[in-house]
Amino acid sequence: MNHASAFQELKVSGKLPSPSGIALELMRLMQKDGVTVQELAKLVQMDPALTGRLLQLANSPAVGARRPVAAVVDAVALLGMNTVRQFALCLSVVNANRTGACETFDYNGFWVSSLARALAAQAISARQRCVAPEEAFTCALLSEIGRLALATVYPGDYDECLRAVKDGTDEALIECERARFSIDHRQVTLGLLKDWGFPLILLEAVALHYTQGHAASTKHSRGELFAAQLRLAARLGQFCSAEASARDTLLPQIIPMAEGLGLSKAELDELWAQLAQQWQAWSRLLCIQADEMPTLAPTPVAPRETAERAAPPAGLPILLVDDDVLQVTRLAKKLKADGHTVFTARNGDDGLKVALQEKPKLVITDWRMTPMDGMQFCRTLRSLEFGRHIYVIMLTAAEDDEVLVQAFSAGADDFIVKPVQDRVLAARVHGGQRIIRLQEELAREQAEIRRYASELAIANRRLEVLAMTDNLTEIPNRRYAFARLEEEWAVWRRTGRPLSVMVLDLDHFKAINDTLGHPVGDQILAHAAKIIQVTLRASDVVCRLGGEEFIVIAANTDRAAAQLLGERLRSAVEQNQLGTVGLTKSLKVSVGIAVSSARTANGSDLLHQADQALYLAKHGGRNRVCIHS
Repeated sequence: MNHASAFQELKVSGKLPSPSGIALELMRLMQKDGVTVQELAKLVQMDPALTGRLLQLANSPAVGARRPVAAVVDAVALLGMNTVRQFALCLSVVNANRTGACETFDYNGFWVSSLARALAAQAISARQRCVAPEEAFTCALLSEIGRLALATVYPGDYDECLRAVKDGTDEALIECERARFSIDHRQVTLGLLKDWGFPLILLEAVALHYTQGHAASTKHSRGELFAAQLRLAARLGQFCSAEASARDTLLPQIIPMAEGLGLSKAELDELWAQLAQQWQAWSRLLCIQADEMPTLAPTPVAPRETAERAAPPAGLPILLVDDDVLQVTRLAKKLKADGHTVFTARNGDDGLKVALQEKPKLVITDWRMTPMDGMQFCRTLRSLEFGRHIYVIMLTAAEDDEVLVQAFSAGADDFIVKPVQDRVLAARVHGGQRIIRLQEELAREQAEIRRYASELAIANRRLEVLAMTDNLTEIPNRRYAFARLEEEWAVWRRTGRPLSVMVLDLDHFKAINDTLGHPVGDQILAHAAKIIQVTLRASDVVCRLGGEEFIVIAANTDRAAAQLLGERLRSAVEQNQLGTVGLTKSLKVSVGIAVSSARTANGSDLLHQADQALYLAKHGGRNRVCIHS
């Protein structure tokens, strides 16, 4: 059976990885002529998951949108229809093939390597452009999809194949695949990419990149150059997902490949740093479980003695306080044998000094000592900030109820009756160690809760700002305008300080949208908002009411000052035109002004009066300022 027949047999099985649902419809739609952004966006919106991921991509640092993107149609326009199609294809294939029945096949490791390869190919192609970077990304991500396909269709047989060539070369795996399935994963990859409508230039490059060699200086065709880029990207992907020991073998292969493509070591390091910045964002977008990217450098080997010195000691830091030298020596020896670090002191005074310096987690103290005995030492320790969480075991000569009550009242957590038995000492210390570990875990959890609470508070503040901000112009929105107007109205009612409100409307703005399109209209609105902002005084507030209307709230501004400010705003808009959009007429604005008075009922009434004045300005010829009388 030839590989073409074998591939058809795989297709008939219906188990091959393939785009599904909306991704398949997007691919079909893109094959038609004259497809619009709106049609593509409408189809994307039918899949909530794809919609969310696409908006994530549009707002990610990798894209670098100048303002937050909230609408699917804006995301499609920003990314481009080809990028959307490619992204939907990748997301669909990854989502449907995260796990499988082939035990030996590392599904997550496969996608980690594929994502690293895709990001590398995109970055390399952006530097040496022979195909579009987004096409390079998709092509590299799926350039080993044949492995996944065989593991999906023949999980048991492919598991045996992988076990047979474990730690072998790719060529050994291909021989095993051909012997068992009459086709190998490379041929399956090419068949799938062809079925999915990949351009011929990309199919040729994928086929060429399987061949050995890494010289690119003699390459002339686009396919050959992209094949060399794919080979380098494949090595970088292997480097990212390999064990530390294997990376040291791969690195000497990567550097000559990069040099063959004209990339110096410094440029390669810069490219790798770029990938590291995008790595976590793309992992989240495609829901791939990935660790931090490794450093593109040999694994450092620490000297053995340095590593041993750096290893943390086992057990706990323990302070022994007792004036009996023989007992201290014996107990310290036992505790050290159990893996603890032991500090000693002869009495309570010395014990406090050592505790302050060494910060032990557990203290074992005798009761009878001079000049400061164990009871006073325990009370003093508990009165200090650092001593409140230390676990204290008291040594006592008699197991008397009154003595024990006094010991616990002084702050002891446990006691041991002398003479101290080794087994009892080990058991009591072990019990204390368990309590200490639980306290540490609780402290970590509390720290995490505080961190989450802090992050939540920050997120809530950001949401409050977003809720009060107009996405397009980045100035306060209608909701903020009404809230601020009520605040300033209350100040006027309380203090009598004059309050002026202005409503500004861009003249003939509908004609701009109709002739030049809404994207140009958006640029005009953002430009006008900026001009108004820089023209206002520090105490004035400008907000977008909606459409082409803006409101200016000018506190402590009487009728004469409001008239001057309105004229200054009108003149500023007229004199600062946006010359990059090809307007047929100069951008102008009409301004309506109202000033607070005893006849004004409330803030909404004041805004209504400003609207009436704006109506007069519009019908009086536009590009003028009218004030409500």
